[in-house]
Amino acid sequence: MGVVVACPLAIQIPGADFKLMKLKVLLTLTLLVSVSPVALGQDGSFNGIGTDLGNLYRMSDAKSYSISPENFTGEKGKAAMAKEGVASSAARELGQGWKMNPYVIVDPGKTFTLGEITGSGAIEHIWMTPAGNWRHSILRMYWDEETEPSIEVPVGDFFAMGWGQYAKVSSLPVVVNPASAFNCYWPMPFRHKAKITMENLDDKPLSVYYQIDFIRTEVPKDAAYFHAQFRRVNPLPYKYVYTLVDNIKGRGQYVGTYMAWGVHNNGWWGEGEIKFYIDGDKEFPTIAGTGTEDYFNGSYDFEDPEKHEYVEFSGPYSGLVQVLKPDGLYKSQERFGLYRWHIADPVRFNDDLRVTIQALGWQSGGRYLPLQDDISSVVYWYQTEPHGAFPKLPAKDSLDIN
Repeated sequence: MGVVVACPLAIQIPGADFKLMKLKVLLTLTLLVSVSPVALGQDGSFNGIGTDLGNLYRMSDAKSYSISPENFTGEKGKAAMAKEGVASSAARELGQGWKMNPYVIVDPGKTFTLGEITGSGAIEHIWMTPAGNWRHSILRMYWDEETEPSIEVPVGDFFAMGWGQYAKVSSLPVVVNPASAFNCYWPMPFRHKAKITMENLDDKPLSVYYQIDFIRTEVPKDAAYFHAQFRRVNPLPYKYVYTLVDNIKGRGQYVGTYMAWGVHNNGWWGEGEIKFYIDGDKEFPTIAGTGTEDYFNGSYDFEDPEKHEYVEFSGPYSGLVQVLKPDGLYKSQERFGLYRWHIADPVRFNDDLRVTIQALGWQSGGRYLPLQDDISSVVYWYQTEPHGAFPKLPAKDSLDIN
């Protein structure tokens, strides 16, 4: 909402050949009141969703809860009650209440329900540190009564760690801290139910420390549901345009891209354009970028012009967080991890959305070279339900980092 205030103001304007003249002008000030509609309940009160420094002082009827291996249901006054657990031996002289069950073990080929919430509310923060193969650990999330997940992504890729090794990420919605602390701050509202699972595709047990912080509160009518989808093509066919996502049907906004890009050629690899086909676009998109590094908010190959090397960075909205170099033995290719969050500039759609990116390098004669690289990606968006069908997740061998 805005308030318009009209104020008469006298301004003295110097002339070239005449004395100072007084001109009375009308100064119109538009005062913007920073109140997000998503943060309001039906009666206009703050519902606690979308807390930031601009509204942190506001009171709310929202109630805080947390699910972890020390409180699988997140119930009030029910945490740290385990009398035995995975750390029973370490706590044997201390007993109940002394870190008896701080993590879970997901056996090979099994799926474990990390948390299930009933009622209306929003997940505000997820912290976890999965000790296992991140590409073989599949994170899924379901909203309300849906039987197909709205989020289906290998856990490493979901947290911008697609290459299976640690790198520091310091962005607004995703934070990765030493040594493998995955944090997610994407707001995830739900109206009736939320369910989070982890599937272990590996042939070894997976240990997961985790905490899911959420609130129970009223969810506004215009709140959309959070989605994330993984894809991989290795190698790209010649002259192949990589599809980040398609078959998005409904109304919503695209809010982020993560890419794990493995280069198979010498030279620069990021000349390709990203394209957003919005609401019925066919041959040509509504939005087209000017290059891969441009889309990820860099320029000129992410290169330090004096040192002639890539410069890693991690910011609130974008980052090149991994530049993995060949080691002269078995690690033979350069690999890159990049993210771009559309928080201040979401790409909005009313009916449908498709997003693609080209893989282009250079060859002789100043010509573009269509690349045949190894590309994995995660896209993040909010939309009304039901959502379009996801493509089938690649098989275990096709998920492997190789």
